[in-house]
Amino acid sequence: MKTPTALQALIDDGVIDEVLRPLKSGKEAAVYVVRSGDDVRCAKVYKDMAQRSFQQRVQYQEGRKVRGSRETRAIGKATKYGRKQQETAWKNAEVDALYLLRDAGVRVPEPYGYYHGVLVMELVTDAGGFSAPRLGEVELTPEQAREFHAVLIRQVVRMLCCGLIHGDLSQYNVLVGPDGPIVIDFPQVVSAAGNNAARRMLLRDVNNLTASLGRWAPELLDTWYGEEMWAIFEAGALLPDTPLTGAFEHDEREADLDSVRDAINDARQEALIRQQGREAAAQDD
Repeated sequence: MKTPTALQALIDDGVIDEVLRPLKSGKEAAVYVVRSGDDVRCAKVYKDMAQRSFQQRVQYQEGRKVRGSRETRAIGKATKYGRKQQETAWKNAEVDALYLLRDAGVRVPEPYGYYHGVLVMELVTDAGGFSAPRLGEVELTPEQAREFHAVLIRQVVRMLCCGLIHGDLSQYNVLVGPDGPIVIDFPQVVSAAGNNAARRMLLRDVNNLTASLGRWAPELLDTWYGEEMWAIFEAGALLPDTPLTGAFEHDEREADLDSVRDAINDARQEALIRQQGREAAAQDD
């Protein structure tokens, strides 16, 4: 096959020796199977996205750290330089997450390096050495479904202990290797502490997994692992090996909206009084 332009630079630099075949292509990236010495790996080539796509990413990027104040200002103003930096930050997010999660013992592909906008990483294979199927492409016994669910819930917990939420976890972002499920695709990874939608995204991730595996083991549909782990996380007590039961007591009490409104109005009034005081002091000076 003809070598893609983005991968020719890696061949020229000696990072890889040959592009063997395409693996998959999506809106965000194209993945190729490559050879590096005696090893077969995969190379993820990120696509440059149009400006319209950034609006869809805002909910994921909230709370992410940008490397410099100039970049932060440019991204906030949506300048041409800012959009370029936002694109770079989006691509770097997956690379940074993979290294962090791999070191934390999360079941993710091993990264081998990031070169010229291309992520080189482990090619996940099945028992026969072929590219591993996605979770949604395999048939499971009830016992396998329960085992996979337990493994994946533990991966979500370990990610959360690293301060991260996958943000788009489903049967399509999990590969099934010889030793069980492996989580992939992290460009939309979410900051657990810095994103206002973190809880909602965590629950969506867990519910997606539960719904998929619940087809084979229906009792999983009556579990509440997402709510349970988030409550423990908010209390500051979540550890990578914290036991979970899947049980959760929902707070069904009605919110006292009048008290909430009164508290907001009081805070606004205090802020107004302080502002008036500062203005008066400035006039006296």
